[in-house]
Amino acid sequence: MTEASEQTLDLKRTSGPSVGDVTDSPTRRWWILAVIGVAQLMVILDNSIVNIALPSAQADLGFSDAQRQWVVTAYALAFGSLLLLGGRLSDLFGRKAAFVVGLVGFAVASVLGGLAPGFGLLVAARALQGLFGALLAPAALSLLTTTFPAGRDRARAFGVFSALAGSGAAIGLLLGGTLTEYADWRWCMYVNVVFAVVALVGALVLMPAAPSGRRPKLDLVGTVLASAGLFGVVFGFATAETDGWDSWPVYAFLTAGVVLLAVFVAVQRVRAAPLLPLRVLLDRFRGGSYLTILVLTTGMFGLSLFLAYVMQTQLGLSPVLTGVAFLPMVASIMTASTTVPAIVLPRVGPKPLIFAGLLLGAGALFWFSHLSPGSSYLGSVLGPLILMGLGMGTAMSTSINTATLGVDPADAGVASATVNTMQQVGGSVGTALLSSIAGTATASALGVGLAPAAAALAGYDRAFLVASAIFVVAAVVCGLLVPAGRPHATVADTGPAPREIEAASVTPGLAGRVLDGVAPVDGTVTLIDALTGAQVGTTATDDGHYRLEVPRAGEYLLVVSAAGRHPVAERVRVAAPGLAIARDVRA
Repeated sequence: MTEASEQTLDLKRTSGPSVGDVTDSPTRRWWILAVIGVAQLMVILDNSIVNIALPSAQADLGFSDAQRQWVVTAYALAFGSLLLLGGRLSDLFGRKAAFVVGLVGFAVASVLGGLAPGFGLLVAARALQGLFGALLAPAALSLLTTTFPAGRDRARAFGVFSALAGSGAAIGLLLGGTLTEYADWRWCMYVNVVFAVVALVGALVLMPAAPSGRRPKLDLVGTVLASAGLFGVVFGFATAETDGWDSWPVYAFLTAGVVLLAVFVAVQRVRAAPLLPLRVLLDRFRGGSYLTILVLTTGMFGLSLFLAYVMQTQLGLSPVLTGVAFLPMVASIMTASTTVPAIVLPRVGPKPLIFAGLLLGAGALFWFSHLSPGSSYLGSVLGPLILMGLGMGTAMSTSINTATLGVDPADAGVASATVNTMQQVGGSVGTALLSSIAGTATASALGVGLAPAAAALAGYDRAFLVASAIFVVAAVVCGLLVPAGRPHATVADTGPAPREIEAASVTPGLAGRVLDGVAPVDGTVTLIDALTGAQVGTTATDDGHYRLEVPRAGEYLLVVSAAGRHPVAERVRVAAPGLAIARDVRA
């Protein structure tokens, strides 16, 4: 290669998570993904596995039907209201530290729940699970974000992660049914220790420690407002599920929650170190992705709840066989989430995939709305299950990937926590809203003389139909909100305007220096094809200098990593006969 286009990249020392969060070993990165996946699966399946165990736990401990709901609600309240705080703590004190503390705490809380001699300790243990889950879940996703910062590997990794997020509830039904039927309900709590130990060993061995540095102050006012607001919203929907929509506490808590969250947003605009920087939400790619996650989770929770009843009461399946019956959906979620976004997302961006995924989900829910007393699993359930899995796998993987793409490393934890918050609020909305719709429709069907089983099925059909309409509306809204094309896989640009760099060669190429201010820095420079996500070259710097050949004209992502510093990612366009347009990026 003759003289290539030259650019200078300025690396600044980081006071937060370093480039050590991004391992240079491809094999090690995938092992880290496995560790994160185990932890994510433990958190996601915990709700459905406990739902299966509840009847046995109630019979063993002797608590009432009215008390039973608190075993579920205690977890949801602690988890949902503390997620943003958990995400910010992982940013402040290190993602690995938050991940490890969350794992240990979740395991201890699970043991307490399994040993519970009565209702009180069981509920307290579930609340503790939610507390440590709120620390663990954002840390896991932010670790994934920094381990796979860009490229096709990122799409594949987020596909695996999203497959676990989308199928965790169904896996929980299968595991919970098996443990309850063949062991004891307490093992539905103890099994978390197995997941936690495996993930903890992997984290301690594989994950790099974050360097020490200056820690910004925690936004205490924002923390109180966000936690109280999310508590109000989650508790309001939980109360609606149990007491109905004619109960005044439902509207009191929902109103208080919305007002507190509105005040929280206003306060975040003026805080020097906000709990949730509004730049995370105001990006249209991320905003549309968060909305998609909210809607998908709304439909998914309602689907799992109603179909579990249908399969057991209408089709006569046991709890274990009910879990098995969900496996085709799990398989289609995993297939879609690990293939479609990895192949298509780097080429067309998130908009078409989000739109298509939501429409597939809408079609599946509409199909479910035609269930009747004569329906069979093969004729009426299997097809829409697979269709729902394809839609979930496509849209969820794309949305979680996009929602965390290009976020500033210092905000990775809170951006990840926002993903988890959308999932938790979506689950609360879906369970409460769709249960209320189903209950109202069931009461109407009973009023016109339908048998109880047929009336219940009519209620589920109405809920599925409403959920289908919600998915269609969300597809239109997200289609308008999310911009066309691919989002930049870099931090927000705060540097100078783009500059043109002349090159004398017909063969496009890049050469330049890596600097810390004016001092040269030794590090690694990697070039990624922005179209395919494939790595096309990597080199170590020599006294700060690097040189890379470029196989063709087009857009590339230049990623520079050095010990103790933020990774720097810069999108460059190389056009024959050697004109490159680059943007200075400073960490």
